[in-house]
Amino acid sequence: MKKTLVAPSILSTDFAFLGNTLTIINKSAADWLHVDIMDGLFVPNLSFGMPILKAIQQYTSKPVELHLMIVQPERYLETFARFQIQQITVHAEACLHLHRVVQQIKELGCKAGVALNPHTPIDCLEYIIQELDMVCLMSVNPGFGGQRFMLQILDKIRQVKALIKTKKCAALIEVDGGINKTNGGEVVRAGADAVVVGSSIFDSDNPREAIRHLKEL
Repeated sequence: MKKTLVAPSILSTDFAFLGNTLTIINKSAADWLHVDIMDGLFVPNLSFGMPILKAIQQYTSKPVELHLMIVQPERYLETFARFQIQQITVHAEACLHLHRVVQQIKELGCKAGVALNPHTPIDCLEYIIQELDMVCLMSVNPGFGGQRFMLQILDKIRQVKALIKTKKCAALIEVDGGINKTNGGEVVRAGADAVVVGSSIFDSDNPREAIRHLKEL
């Protein structure tokens, strides 16, 4: 049976112990590290910038996905790519010329993902999904960890899965926000390939075991 891809989101960890967190993730069954970059404009929160990203790359052995919750992400793509990032995910809502941004990401040697906020219809994927490595569906309003999963996103997952089949492309579906071992099974059954999980992992007594459970969804 195919295992669920699990991407721990370090936004929910205690940054006073970031090194310890990365060591735990390195020794876990996690598939990649999900790193949220926020600018305080696209979302009402600030996360971290280049110095922290540099530290993360020095101490993680896992691939890194950058989730850019920033306006005009094309301004920083080249800088981010220098950190040997495996995948860059941008928000459709933040890009005036989405196809051009996706092309830029690929030209820099990274996999390209597009994220959609909960209210954003999937129509914007119609003519670009064949170019994508991943579609990231937000199941909470972006900006803060610890929010409750929105059940209506399950139908949105099914819609994207149907579009992928219709277009005969290989894009993965990643779901980000409010996922735990209770609702994670529904997310996977709806068609998700990967789950981004923060609080449910880092609030547990044993993060490595929490990741292992999520892999079995």
